[in-house]
Amino acid sequence: MKRSIARCLLAAAGLVASLMPGGRACAQDDVVARGEYVAITSDCAACHTVPGGAPFAGGLAFHLPTGTLYAPNITPDPKVGIGQYSEAEFARALQKGIRRDGASLYPAMPYPSYARMTDEDMHALYAYFMHGVKPVATPVVQNGMTWPLSMRWPLTVWRWLFAPDPQHIRRAMAVRQFSDPLVARGSYLVEGPGHCGACHTPRAITMQEKALTAQDGSLYLSGGDAVDGWRPVSLRGEDRTGLGRWNEQDITRFLATGRMPLGAAFGGMTDAIGHGTQHMSDEDRLAIARYLKTLSPAAHTVAGGWTYDPAAGQALHAGDVSARGARLYVDSCAACHRTDGHGYPTTFPPLAGNPVVMDPAPDSLIHIVLEGNTLRATRQAPSAFVMPGFAARMDDAAVADTVTFIRAAWGNSAPAVTAGDVAKVRRTLSSAHPSASLPLN
Repeated sequence: MKRSIARCLLAAAGLVASLMPGGRACAQDDVVARGEYVAITSDCAACHTVPGGAPFAGGLAFHLPTGTLYAPNITPDPKVGIGQYSEAEFARALQKGIRRDGASLYPAMPYPSYARMTDEDMHALYAYFMHGVKPVATPVVQNGMTWPLSMRWPLTVWRWLFAPDPQHIRRAMAVRQFSDPLVARGSYLVEGPGHCGACHTPRAITMQEKALTAQDGSLYLSGGDAVDGWRPVSLRGEDRTGLGRWNEQDITRFLATGRMPLGAAFGGMTDAIGHGTQHMSDEDRLAIARYLKTLSPAAHTVAGGWTYDPAAGQALHAGDVSARGARLYVDSCAACHRTDGHGYPTTFPPLAGNPVVMDPAPDSLIHIVLEGNTLRATRQAPSAFVMPGFAARMDDAAVADTVTFIRAAWGNSAPAVTAGDVAKVRRTLSSAHPSASLPLN
């Protein structure tokens, strides 16, 4: 009896404390802190923050086949940001793609994925942006979209046709069963706030993702379309071009550091890790990894595994550079990635058996050769490593020969690359290097 009375008194004291000004402030702080974590899981900063700029002030450019989009300012500035948004308007924008003024958002904003977010997460996210983010009066950059997508009304039609209804989604989520709570959490993070499918799922000619969840079939997370010369890889179970040879520890390590024995982050994934996944909890990174490992290989991929073939390395070691691109590889690549293609894992990524190297589309590998790449420092991997770009030193034919050698050697057995393939990627480079006048071989 005394214990029951004591519990009641403690509960009453907690209720009174929460109703006092200080208690309300603490509760609000808790919601804002949760919202900050939701913003991390939603990767808001990666798209809405220019490198070196104020957080969430917008201005980052996205070069798409239909033109250039610039991320808007989502700080609580009342004039150029979202400071005048009510919570309902905020949720409508994030989950239905409708701005405060009623205009439709471009689907580069992943509202089809955010439609899966819970009310609690949306409330916390709103609290964070209104009370935890500093307002910045950075003006909005005008988009450079081609007609007719420069107009907003076609986006409304697109939204009617392809955007999922949040209420329908929640009913479907309520009946979806998972035997492992970690897989359930990973599913929510990947399909919802993490919006992984926005990049890693192919899109139709009308720009909608061909699958929004794992329940929609094996196209989901089977590899996205190239943006800015980068092609997002498959996150499914393919042995050669997906995560088939990655285990849970590999994935969690990659999400925390951007590097692991089979590869390293590049392109937009470096921002996703730098702003997002490295700051997630260990449990959430494990949840994502466990969920991804439930995904079978995509139905349209070539079956078969990768097996290391030492022949190319043995030839190079013996001084045989007769294969197409072999001399270029020895001169420009072997010092870091080694003649056997194994590299120095977590420092200089291996090229032998690397899923990016064996991807049917060579865009990302070409881009890395042209522009280089940086393994950025993270909390768990504080050393950064830089690969120089070769755009100014190699012409298109030389890059094609080098990439073809890499894709053919060590059992990779990926298709050859042409100078035309390289020229196409070169045109997307932000640095706009002109093609070198002389080949290096």
